Amino acid sequence: MNYPATGLHHVTACAGGAQEDIDFFTQVVGQRLIKQTILFDGRYAHYHLYYANAKAEPGSVMTTFPYKRVMGRKGSGQISATTYTVAKGSLPFWVEHLNRHQVKHTGIQERFGQKFIRFSHPAGLDFEVLEDGEDRRTGWNTPEIATSESVKGFHGVVLSVRETGETKRFFVDALGFHESGIDGNYHRLETGKGGAARTITLLHEPERPSGSWTFGEGTVHHVALNVADDEALAEQKGIYDELGYTDCSEIKDRMYFHSIYCRCPGGILVECAATAAGGFARDEPFDHLGRQLLLPPWFEERRDEIVAMLEPIRVPETNMPAPAAAPGAQPSHRHADFVHTDQAAGR
Repeated sequence: MNYPATGLHHVTACAGGAQEDIDFFTQVVGQRLIKQTILFDGRYAHYHLYYANAKAEPGSVMTTFPYKRVMGRKGSGQISATTYTVAKGSLPFWVEHLNRHQVKHTGIQERFGQKFIRFSHPAGLDFEVLEDGEDRRTGWNTPEIATSESVKGFHGVVLSVRETGETKRFFVDALGFHESGIDGNYHRLETGKGGAARTITLLHEPERPSGSWTFGEGTVHHVALNVADDEALAEQKGIYDELGYTDCSEIKDRMYFHSIYCRCPGGILVECAATAAGGFARDEPFDHLGRQLLLPPWFEERRDEIVAMLEPIRVPETNMPAPAAAPGAQPSHRHADFVHTDQAAGR
């Protein structure tokens, strides 16, 4: 049977402050900010920020909701770490780079015969850089991180689960993954030929209490798998229905991709995403990605109201692929206060 999902599309997490999130991903991780937009759901506006590699490819896209209104509770039933690939032999550079930025990290470790370093986002989110000599994607370079040391995209995600059996069955039976190895409490699942952007790792933590499933600062909200188009999304929804995973959503328009969502038995929310025509460059030129706040057409008439709810941010010029924006272009700087819970209650 040919399954629609071909690997990872993106990962979405809830950060804390918007500016500290931008600084972390553009300066520490070294990705390119490719999109400023907002969370499409809910009563209050929150940024939805997108970061990616040099080509803004699915399988490299990290997205965040800076979300200070609610603290998340970390635990099982969540994505415990998001793993990027880097070139073989580059981890000593990453140790020095993380030390220079005073980022907490584990030092060099090994899992399934591959060396990696785990490190922390200011909001407490965990990330990894893992050596993979087979990944040929091109990372984004910065003044501190050359292309040769840059993150190329995702290797995969690590899911914390209290039991492995039903979560494995979900990824194998519903999404076409296969189990490729066990290393202590880690169980590796891969799709297709495996490797970069085709790997899900289960971490068996039977005694760990469940974490929160809602939006909350410091937790990962979901992982998205890549599918070809809307027809493939409908096919995947049919597979879920046939197997009895009846909580799958209808297809949702996320502007840059179309999506369905289904929570797997271990508790992790899994999205399947089909990139829309034009992708991330459908509403701004590729060499200007991430420079200004973009809203879907149905929110444009509320722009002033939305901007008033958002934290002012500054996009580092060193993250730009071209000189300063042309005259008349909308700047990324905004002067507004973030709407906190107590303020919102008085509206």
